[in-house]
Amino acid sequence: MLEVNFNPFPVLTTERLVLRKAKLEDAPEILFFRSDPEMLKYIDREPATSIDQAKDWLQLVIDNSDNNIGISWNIILKGDDTTIGNIALWRLIKEHYRAEIGYVLHPKYWHNGIMDEAMKAVIDYAFNAMGLHSIEANTNPENKASQNTLMRNGFVQEAYFRENYYHDGKFTDSAIFSLVKTI
Repeated sequence: MLEVNFNPFPVLTTERLVLRKAKLEDAPEILFFRSDPEMLKYIDREPATSIDQAKDWLQLVIDNSDNNIGISWNIILKGDDTTIGNIALWRLIKEHYRAEIGYVLHPKYWHNGIMDEAMKAVIDYAFNAMGLHSIEANTNPENKASQNTLMRNGFVQEAYFRENYYHDGKFTDSAIFSLVKTI
């Protein structure tokens, strides 16, 4: 069975980015990510309505990494500590060496290759440091930008589930992508 240890927290760096541990001081940016209608367009959850809800979410991801349940990095540009996005490996299925990836990026930074850069670093960490065998991503089928990001990074569509998710009075489909470690 997979054993992980995120202590000390693994800070990842790329050409333009630092992927670091979340802090409660990141709450204003997280509140935006979790409440902005454009950011939530393909994410079926109720919008956050207070800074306290953002702090609660931050505390959850901090606790998850401290307890080796999952890991979430805040994405920042080098030279600036402002959170512009988040990328996580969560829903660890340790007996199957598998995790789900999730990510969000401030719209101001869309279409600049930032998520590709962050994703490459996280995939490398997942396979080479954590020892994962596969990573999955669950997307709304209408979110073509997210699916394109996944495919640029080697993911392939593995499944399509019709009306498997219920939110806000309606059923929604899911497109599932995966990436398997190659030797």
